[in-house]
Amino acid sequence: MRVLPHWGARALMAAPPLAMLAALSVLPLARLVAYGWDAGALALLADAYFLSRIVWSLAQAAITCLLCALVGVPIAWVLARTEFAGRGLLLRLLLLPFVMPTLVAAMGVLALFGPTGYAGVNLAGTPALLLYGNLFFNLPLLVRAGVDGFAALPAARLDAARSLGASPGRAFWRVELPSVLPHLAAALCLVFLYCFSGFGLALLLGGQRWATVEVEIYTLIAYELNLADAGVLALSALAVTALCALAYAVLERRLAVPSRIQPVARTAAKSTGARLRLAAALGALGLFCAAPLVALLLRALVALPGQASLLLAEETLSALANTLRFSLQALLLAVPLGLLHALAAKGGSLMRAAAFLPFIVSPVCMAFGILLLYPAWTASQGVLVACYALFAYPFIARGLASALDAIPGSLTDAARTLGATPWRTFRRLTWPLLSGAFARALSFAAATCVGEFAVTLFLSRPEWTTLTTLIYQKLGRPGAANLDAALILSALLMLFALAAFMVIERKDAHAATH
Repeated sequence: MRVLPHWGARALMAAPPLAMLAALSVLPLARLVAYGWDAGALALLADAYFLSRIVWSLAQAAITCLLCALVGVPIAWVLARTEFAGRGLLLRLLLLPFVMPTLVAAMGVLALFGPTGYAGVNLAGTPALLLYGNLFFNLPLLVRAGVDGFAALPAARLDAARSLGASPGRAFWRVELPSVLPHLAAALCLVFLYCFSGFGLALLLGGQRWATVEVEIYTLIAYELNLADAGVLALSALAVTALCALAYAVLERRLAVPSRIQPVARTAAKSTGARLRLAAALGALGLFCAAPLVALLLRALVALPGQASLLLAEETLSALANTLRFSLQALLLAVPLGLLHALAAKGGSLMRAAAFLPFIVSPVCMAFGILLLYPAWTASQGVLVACYALFAYPFIARGLASALDAIPGSLTDAARTLGATPWRTFRRLTWPLLSGAFARALSFAAATCVGEFAVTLFLSRPEWTTLTTLIYQKLGRPGAANLDAALILSALLMLFALAAFMVIERKDAHAATH
């Protein structure tokens, strides 16, 4: 690196991750667009059935955004303005749904609102089941964005409004809410994107009657071998996700402008009204974010005595071994890719934006594009592991890039002036400052690999069954015993995700105390 110009070293570091993105994301998507267009997109979109699938996909994403805003904004305001014991832990717990596999969330929702759910209300076969599952995943995202937005409001602006006679309610509507709208808008773009392109939740909770575009694409390919119609639907899905991603990029760039403010001070909940607001906020978070996981764990514990042999069954051990093997192989590929991407992205906005690509591309569309572009390699374990790594490495790239930005340049300059080589500077100074961010990012990446579902359904062989695909197979078989087995396996998968979360929470708590 030292014999190359600065731009040459950066280009050399950027080459591997960019090649990965091109081979497994950009080129398959381009092939998908060409295939969908050749299949006659406009003609198929006039079909009433397929049009209804697109309309429903848009509608359930929009309804989820509305529900998230109605429920999440009051919760965010309470958490931003109230000081209480455990507040920091609660904000970190809001990360938990992001490391939870979609199948675990879906099984938790069924354990709560399914035919034999603890809630006593059977929502199976209704759109409410999918909407509740969407809230589980996306409400924490909006709440975190709202808390950050309310915290970014200068205290002087709110004090000025109150001194001019504005009531607390008027100050909220005229001062606080307008200031937080950009944060909420950016979060809602992601909520819409995740709901529209979500696969696991829609597959298990929506069923065929309420199938979204992603589920319809999978059905057309896996059960009907109708690649032409699937290509057209994938093209329409890709157009929607591209628009959402563009809107999010514009809003995030606006929010990235640094500013120094004195935030509004939080106050303890001493009055009866304040305590009721706090209780309502915590109760809503428990209902929408914690209840499915608790219900799943309880159902699994009840079913475990009659299914104890399942944990040592050959198919379970094989699925567990495949899950761990694929995840470890993917992480071994994702770590160097993420590190190179982070180093290449330092000071460059284009490389930073490229790390978002795997987040905004539907796994179903990407897997379909790979099927079309590399038909001879779709049964290759290397391609499957590479796809795992593609979804995992952006967590490492983004985490390390943010940590690199936080390191003052004066520290590395001082080390160099004292005679340290670039490698010694990185090993003795830079890496110790990056280790905490790396551990958190690696935990997110590991949870992503362990819970990966959509790509595995498309590209896996029967002998490569993972925990997620085994759960789906159990659900597809009749009988209460298979349902109990799926619940137990889902709880096992949840424990893996919780282990990753504990690493994240421990590192965040350590950072908060230093």
